[in-house]
Amino acid sequence: MRYLRFSLMALGLVLSSFVFAQRNTAYQQYVDKYKDAAIEQMHRYKIPASITLAQALLESGAGTSYLAKNANNHFGIKVGMGWNGPYVTRDDDHKDERFRKYKNVEDSYEDHSQFLLKDRYKRLFDLNPLDYKAWARGLKACGYATSPTYADRLINIIETYELDDYDEDRIGLRKRKKKDAEYVPVMPTRHSVRMVNGIQCVTARAGDTWDALAKELKVSKKKLLKFNEVDEDFAPQPEMNIFLDKKAKKADAQYKDYWHKVKAGESMYTICQFYGIRLDALYKMNFKDDTYIPVTGDLLKVR
Repeated sequence: MRYLRFSLMALGLVLSSFVFAQRNTAYQQYVDKYKDAAIEQMHRYKIPASITLAQALLESGAGTSYLAKNANNHFGIKVGMGWNGPYVTRDDDHKDERFRKYKNVEDSYEDHSQFLLKDRYKRLFDLNPLDYKAWARGLKACGYATSPTYADRLINIIETYELDDYDEDRIGLRKRKKKDAEYVPVMPTRHSVRMVNGIQCVTARAGDTWDALAKELKVSKKKLLKFNEVDEDFAPQPEMNIFLDKKAKKADAQYKDYWHKVKAGESMYTICQFYGIRLDALYKMNFKDDTYIPVTGDLLKVR
């Protein structure tokens, strides 16, 4: 009986090892194939490579899902607002839902980053970029997925395949080898790119200059000044949005029928920078000219 119990235990270990090996092979092959794409996105947008890879593995079944095979969609992103590209249909929460279709997998990774740059996920970029657990739980808290176990599943994938090793390749960050048993984050010096009103931007910090921003963000100083409607004598103000492309003529759709109530110290320019709209457009939609100076309590349309 004792021998039989041992034999059954041994058989169980063999079977579980076989299943793990099979799972590990498929997942590891995916990681080996797409880790560079995740690291590239991390360098560009400061999204941990471990998080990107874990989400891709989970959402695409290591590249074996219908969406991955038929639409190069490795993150299960649905069509949503602002998507004018091709799509495929698939039953999900509802029948025949539309999912984005990409030319290649790299485009799927890029779109995933752009998706996380939305205001909805802004608070993620305040987290320690080496704390993958906080990022995983933050994604769940921001409503990325409805499954109550989503964060735990991401964390399990990251730890099983040691995906956080790729996070140490982050520009401006360093962590010790695992044998040191302690990770030492070095605070990043680069600005995190995010989306406001569909336009890439960063948040200015104390001491920023247009020259330094242009060099870091790889956008010419001339274009930065033009996009942000200022001359070089106007220094970037802390907490101000700095846009990397031309601003829109009206605010995001969520501000439809919304009136901005002017706060103390606000100007037409600071309001424009907050919503990502052009200065002349703000004057025009409110039937004002450039002689108008907003007063605390004034109501202004932004869309």
